[in-house]
Amino acid sequence: MSASRDRRPGYLAAAVVFAIGMAGTTLPTPLYGLYQKQIGFSELMVTVVFAVYAVAVITVLLVVGNYSDKVGRRPVLLCAMALSAASAGCFLLERGLPLLFAGRLLSGFAAGLLSGAATAAVIELAAPAQKARAGFAATAANMGGLGCGPLLSGLLAQYTPWPLTLPFWVHLGLVAVASGITWFLPETVAEPKRWPRPTPQGVAVPPEVRSVFVPASLAAFAGFALLGLFTAVAPSFASHTLGVHNVAVTGAVVFSVFLASTFGQSLTQRIGARRALPAGCGILMAGLLLVASSLVAESLLLLVLGALCGGIGQGLAFRAALTLVSGAAPAEHRGGTISAFFVVAYTGISVPVVGVGAMATWLGLREAGLVFTGCVLLLAAGAGTYAALRPPPGA
Repeated sequence: MSASRDRRPGYLAAAVVFAIGMAGTTLPTPLYGLYQKQIGFSELMVTVVFAVYAVAVITVLLVVGNYSDKVGRRPVLLCAMALSAASAGCFLLERGLPLLFAGRLLSGFAAGLLSGAATAAVIELAAPAQKARAGFAATAANMGGLGCGPLLSGLLAQYTPWPLTLPFWVHLGLVAVASGITWFLPETVAEPKRWPRPTPQGVAVPPEVRSVFVPASLAAFAGFALLGLFTAVAPSFASHTLGVHNVAVTGAVVFSVFLASTFGQSLTQRIGARRALPAGCGILMAGLLLVASSLVAESLLLLVLGALCGGIGQGLAFRAALTLVSGAAPAEHRGGTISAFFVVAYTGISVPVVGVGAMATWLGLREAGLVFTGCVLLLAAGAGTYAALRPPPGA
C-alpha cells in the first residue's frame, strides 16, 4: 500500500490545484481599467479594492491558518475552491463596487486557506526522495498560479467579445476541475477531526528567532510590495503613463514578474539561503531602479526588464527568508513564527500600494510610482545590508 502510494503523482496533482486557486486571485488585475471606465472610480479605489484581498488573506492566516492540521487538507482545499468559485460569481454579477469588494474579499479568504493547506498537501504527498522537488513545486504553483491569472484574463479580455465575463467563466471551469482532483487526493492528516472549533494562533516570534526574523521579514515586505505594485497599479501605469492600452500586454507584463519570481526561487537552494537573502535584495534593488527608470523614460521595455529583474530578486530573497525563518524557529513555535512572517509579507503587498493610490490622486501616477520605488529601495537596501553584515545561522 505504501509503495503504491509513493508511486502516485499526488504532489503534482495537488500543485495543479494550488496553481488554479491562486490564478483566480489575480484574474481581475488587467481588468481594473475596464471596471474604472464602466463604474467610474479613482486610482485610490483600485488599490483599496486590491488591499481588501490582502486583509482577507492576513485574517485567515491569523484565525484559521492551522485549521487544516486538524480537519485535514482535503476539506480545507475544497472550501478554498468553493470560495474561489463564489468570488468568480461576484465578478460575473458585478454591477458596482460592492460586488467588486465582495469578490476580492472571498478571493482573499480562498488564498489564505490555500497558502497553508495546499503547501502542506503538496509536500506531504511527495515520497521522501521527492521532498525537495515538492517544496519547489509548491512555491512554483503559488507564484506560477498568481502569474497565470492576469495572463489568462488579459488574453481573453483583449481578444474575445466578453472581456469582463469570459475570464471568470473559464476560471469556474478550472475550479470545477481542481475540485474533482482534490476529491481524489489522498488525505495526509493521520486522524482528521470533524470540524473542530478554530483556535486562532495569532502572531508569535520567539526571542531566539528575532535576529533572523527581522531582516528576513523586511526583505519579504519589500519583495511583496513590488508584487503588489505590479498586480494593483502596473496596469494603470501602463495605460496612463506608457500609453499601453492592450490588456493582453498588461497581463503579460504582470505574468513576467511572477515567472521571474519562480525562477529566482529555483536558484535559492543552489546558492544557499544565507547568501541568497542579501543577493536577492540586491537584485530586487536593481529591478526597482529599472521600474523607476521606465516611469521617467516612459519605456515599456524598461518596465518589463524591471519586472524580470525585480521578480528574480523577490523570489530569491523570499525563499531564502522563509527557509531561514522556518529553520531557526523551534518546532513548538514554528507554525506561529511562519504565520507571523506571512503576515508581514502580505502587509507589504497591501499597505504600500494603497499609499501609491493615495499619492496618485494629488501627485500623479508617475510621481507616486517614483516615491514608492524610492521607499522600497531603501527598505531592500537595509534588509540586504543587515543580512550581509550579520549572516543569520542556518542553511
